[in-house]
Amino acid sequence: MTQVTTRPLIDGFSRQITYVRLSVTDRCDLRCAYCMPERMQFLPKAEVLSLEELHRLALAFIERGVRKIRLTGGEPLVRRDLMTLVARLGREIGNGLDELTLTTNGTQLAQHATALADAGVRRINVSLDTLQPELFARLTRRDALAQVLDGIDAADRAGLQVKINAVALKGLNEDELPDLIAWAHGRGHDVTLIEVMPLGEVEEDRFDHYLPLTQVREQLEQGWTLTESGHKTGGPARYVDVAQTGGRLGFITPLTNNFCAGCNRVRVTATGQIYMCLGQNDRVDLRAAMRGDDSEAALDAALDRAIRRKPERHDFHIDAPGAAPALSRHMSMTGG
Repeated sequence: MTQVTTRPLIDGFSRQITYVRLSVTDRCDLRCAYCMPERMQFLPKAEVLSLEELHRLALAFIERGVRKIRLTGGEPLVRRDLMTLVARLGREIGNGLDELTLTTNGTQLAQHATALADAGVRRINVSLDTLQPELFARLTRRDALAQVLDGIDAADRAGLQVKINAVALKGLNEDELPDLIAWAHGRGHDVTLIEVMPLGEVEEDRFDHYLPLTQVREQLEQGWTLTESGHKTGGPARYVDVAQTGGRLGFITPLTNNFCAGCNRVRVTATGQIYMCLGQNDRVDLRAAMRGDDSEAALDAALDRAIRRKPERHDFHIDAPGAAPALSRHMSMTGG
């Protein structure tokens, strides 16, 4: 039964925050070209919140009315002993928390799928931009497609509902997107397409690979019948049903179709920085509050201060070839 709080987190635009994306690490075992450089400098482990601190932080959010927590990274499953945290948070499902889930690249999923299901996780997102081994290796700089597919198979066997997240990339996977969608729908998996986001310096120019999802949808509609769906998951995706595949397709469009009006979420980094908006740099240090005197009251006050500063909308843009990213931090720093 969902717990009712008398102190919900409500921002200045009357939006209640019920969804937290909680990063457990900035580290990742892939190096996706649109996400980070090959020689990525990861945080010193001493700066990262302990599993106990992450648990305390999650409980503080639940106390303030958060009903969904998504564990992110980096790649969350590379965090040592993560399943201890997952199991502890899983016990909060039905006690204020409606859902615990995570986003993963799938490389470590085969060994953890059963434990995730046993802990109460019911749905996961798997990031997968292509089914072509050579393109996968180029995009991620790692030859790990077989591991990811094994992980998806393991998730299916464990009874986890899998959603495939794919970044649409001009000149790379755009011609493959219909096949990727059909493959996922054939396995009973939803798919969400995502526009490339201008976060952090990478070796390649994102403008070269920016593919508006309005264009993708127009191309898909030449062969498929797409019907608007009322399905919602608590995130920014807007869904359609695909008649020909029998599956559901989502679009996350930070650049072509702003999705901020109903934003109900915040992101917390592995160092305890809360970003009230993915597309802006303003943040509040929750780690300092947790590690100071009278930490419970300080954390509560820091949450109030953060939510009051949540902006109305993001500032994402991709202006021209060679332009600096809208924000200097990488996605793996903020939580995917």
